[in-house]
Amino acid sequence: MKRRTWLSAASSTLAVAACNTQQLFPSQVACANQGSEVGWIDAHAHVWPRLNSDFPLSEGFTAKDVVPESFTPEELLQQARPSFVQRVVLIQMSFFGFDNRYMLECIKRYPKYFRGVGIVDHDASGLRETMTNLRKEGVRGYRLYANAKNVSQWGSSSGVNELFRICTETNQAACLLSDPDALPGIEAMIAKYPDTTVVIDHFSRIGMTGNVNRKDLEALLKLSKYKNTYVKTSAFYALGEKKAPYKDLLPMIRSLRDSFGADRLMWASDCPYQVQAPHTYADSIALVLEHAEFLSQGEKKSLLAQTAERVFFQD
Repeated sequence: MKRRTWLSAASSTLAVAACNTQQLFPSQVACANQGSEVGWIDAHAHVWPRLNSDFPLSEGFTAKDVVPESFTPEELLQQARPSFVQRVVLIQMSFFGFDNRYMLECIKRYPKYFRGVGIVDHDASGLRETMTNLRKEGVRGYRLYANAKNVSQWGSSSGVNELFRICTETNQAACLLSDPDALPGIEAMIAKYPDTTVVIDHFSRIGMTGNVNRKDLEALLKLSKYKNTYVKTSAFYALGEKKAPYKDLLPMIRSLRDSFGADRLMWASDCPYQVQAPHTYADSIALVLEHAEFLSQGEKKSLLAQTAERVFFQD
């Protein structure tokens, strides 16, 4: 699935930030003043370089799919720093397919600050070795495109079943970019592998059409009975009214908190799409930090750091 089929990202390119590591992150004192001793965690962002022969696009993608033209780790950290975000989970970009090398290079350059979610060919031989080796390089999960058609085939897919089993054994997560109509099939898979950590991206994209459908939300809330299932509250720019300050999404976050508990929710920006004008990084984190008044300080810490730390950063 090409990202442009569901995102309408603007084409502006962000300025490159030529910074060193000390400049990119706030001090621990500043982070502590915001309620976290080590800063917040962005649980979902993408990075990529300008197109070049070292990192070719996967088959089926063209330069038109690469918007903005680049989004480097330095650009990402420049966006994150003012909001006291100190660590980020990098999500392998779809237009690089199974070639995780650029994401791995970024983790290697900033090992204290990045972990990754990769994409693997679950039908290829040597899957266990591939996933085990990627874990050593900082990968803590694997993205699956969970539309209804794909999910309907998971039960009979030896590769997907093997991926879920290996994730359980290696303490990695199955990270699902899902549509609301796929949630019943996803529940069947989670019930089959209840010990596997499963992360649902972007509220399962509920609200992408403009309204938060209560039936869809109920299907997502139903997954709360599986203790190893988590939800990312993220991609605010693409859901509901799609306008800052995104307060129309607060009832959905509250329902998720009531069902899952804050310790199974994690905030994420979905950069660089969240920082395409008129949207901003600060607006995204402010929805949880400033506008979600029903959340206690402890619950905000869970959404903004502790949940993602437990799932992606504990070795």
